[in-house]
Amino acid sequence: MGESRRRNPGAALARHVVQALGGPQRARVVLLLAAVLALNSADTGTIGAAADQLERDLGISHAQLGLLATVSSGVGALASVPLGVLADRTNRVRLLVLTIALWAVAMAAGGLAPSYWWLLLSRLLLGAAVGASGPAVASLTGDFIPPADRAAVLGWILTGELVGAGIGLVVGGEIAATLSWRYAFLLLAAASAGLAVLLWKQLPEPARNGAGWLTGADGGGGPGRRTEPARPSVDRMHAAVAARGIEPARERVLTEDPNRWSLGRALTYLLGIPTNRLLIVASATGYFFFAGLRTFVVVFAVRHFHISQTALGGLVPIIGVAAVAGTILAGRLTDRALARGHTGVRIIVPAFGYTVAAICFVPGVWVSSLLVALPLIALGASALAAANPPLDAARLDIVPGRLWGRAESLRTVLRLAAESLAPATFGWLADQLAGPTGGASGTGLRNAFLIMLVPLLANGLILIAARRIYPVDVATAAAASSR
Repeated sequence: MGESRRRNPGAALARHVVQALGGPQRARVVLLLAAVLALNSADTGTIGAAADQLERDLGISHAQLGLLATVSSGVGALASVPLGVLADRTNRVRLLVLTIALWAVAMAAGGLAPSYWWLLLSRLLLGAAVGASGPAVASLTGDFIPPADRAAVLGWILTGELVGAGIGLVVGGEIAATLSWRYAFLLLAAASAGLAVLLWKQLPEPARNGAGWLTGADGGGGPGRRTEPARPSVDRMHAAVAARGIEPARERVLTEDPNRWSLGRALTYLLGIPTNRLLIVASATGYFFFAGLRTFVVVFAVRHFHISQTALGGLVPIIGVAAVAGTILAGRLTDRALARGHTGVRIIVPAFGYTVAAICFVPGVWVSSLLVALPLIALGASALAAANPPLDAARLDIVPGRLWGRAESLRTVLRLAAESLAPATFGWLADQLAGPTGGASGTGLRNAFLIMLVPLLANGLILIAARRIYPVDVATAAAASSR
């Protein structure tokens, strides 16, 4: 057996990954949902990687380049509201399949665009598809994964965003440099069509309210086996809050089925959850910076560090591995701390991550020595990525299950609004701060990055405020779901 593993290290690695994910069924769910998130990041990463080619071929500025990412995110923000309602009321897998098929059509249209304006219009169609991914993935995760394991599993799912961004930056960049940016777009269109087929054939629609939870390898039922319908009050987070004697906010405990509510009433209820408001702001701020970074990182690195795009492609995996490691480790360590009764850990870890990221990025962006900057940027990327899994798990903790889709659509509206503003804002600010030679040297982009780190640092303070009210909102969601 040992010799067989040495002869086939790929199979041994695959078995290890499946075991780490909690068995074959859970691994399939995690990989498919991660692939959905990877599509959007790969698209935006490709825009960033092909920035030079797009600007030269179409004769556009930094601001016009940023607008390509802005319009898709803006339309996605608007589309996510009705799509979030559908995620709470209809078959979520079918919703994902239809929107990802539309995604493939939009990418193909972009790859065939004869002009900038054609390409810009194709991004509008793409945005309509982007809006479904957040609400559907969040709702499916809540109904597939038991609460005690959510931060760890979300760590794996959210690596899709990082892997997708890396593929866009490296593979998309190489294809754009070697052949054309059009081939990079068409490759993404083919990948999107393939994913739609896989989702249709491989991802079942789970029962809601915990009836479809998949236990992990250590879940008591064996890898991949379904649990019996469980009460939300028995998971670790709710148990830890109950052990501290924390009472719910009685005025927010549900007394009727929220699926009968109008959209306005549902959004009013969700915005009435204090922790939810703070987490939405923190998440939107983090994605604002990430969206600007991934759009302009290639242009900045080539001009600021004076390296070729090919050489940069060899360095991106280092940063990507650091970010993936931060995402996975943060999820696992958060769940372990929760098992020991630390109820605030899903808030403290993101606060620490945003603060460390801002502190590391400042010197990493400022210095001109790549040897000094690379480890700082890698550490900053790891800390920034580490904030997301516990943050996403915390949002599921404080919202009743019947409102997960609409809760995620609300966050998606603000997140995509932030992402839509980020590329154009970064690009405009870089153009203003460039000076006579700043565009060629990357000084304008460097100064824009430094300014945009201020709100990222403020995220740490926002989340510290959320730590005090989070246990009450967890207890309220538990009481609401039990009814």
